[in-house]
Amino acid sequence: MCELLGINAGQVADVGPWLRRFQSRGSEAANNPDGWGLAYVRDGGFRVYKSPTPGANSALFSALCNVVRSSLVVGHVRHANHPRVNSVENTHPFIRLCCGKEWVFAHNGLVSEIMNIPAMGLHPGCDPLGETDSEYAFCYLLERIASRIEAGARSDGATQVDGFASIVELVATHGRFNFLISDGTYLIAYGHDHLHYLDIRDSAIQAVVIATVPLTTGKWSPFHCGELRIYRSGRLILSRQTRLRVVHNLSDARNARAL
Repeated sequence: MCELLGINAGQVADVGPWLRRFQSRGSEAANNPDGWGLAYVRDGGFRVYKSPTPGANSALFSALCNVVRSSLVVGHVRHANHPRVNSVENTHPFIRLCCGKEWVFAHNGLVSEIMNIPAMGLHPGCDPLGETDSEYAFCYLLERIASRIEAGARSDGATQVDGFASIVELVATHGRFNFLISDGTYLIAYGHDHLHYLDIRDSAIQAVVIATVPLTTGKWSPFHCGELRIYRSGRLILSRQTRLRVVHNLSDARNARAL
């Protein structure tokens, strides 16, 4: 099973201890030997490093554990499923420019039917470079975000979250859709069926750590099935419980394109 790591903090911090714990999950023993990737915010933009090799054995991953300081991190270790091809193009996190911002995305699960839904053509810069259903789902999300902006959707936070939740609901009907997505300011996490979070509150820092499998013995909390959570500066600012509907065929999904 692929695994996710998300970190969002109120200030730039040494995230090395969390990266080291996560690195160990990128191994044969943990059943995630097919690639690793880290995206983190530095100097106002994302730095992305990834490789289609086991993370636990990666000298580059180990080096990053020693030097990365950031307020926002998205990580992934891969168990190749769809397709079973190890390449940089198929390795998460994926990064794209949309609506004047860089976005990164990492996914755990399988939503292969999403690859059969035609692109809307509003965001040609997000044509998938690899073959994963995850990257197709990422491009689908960005096209929906772009379409809502072009349509002049209301900009208040609650309305935007409701609109995004509707998009996520549609993708989640096609399989398992645990994911992290970020524009460099917000960390958005969706726990379809397997995701946990750990709130960190002390005198030095306020942060949240999100992982597929708890990385410590601390008081991790599971996401509710279908829960969408949005963080900024280490604080939960909005959450929604999505409805996990069943879409029986692609025509149903296409009819929901007005979301």
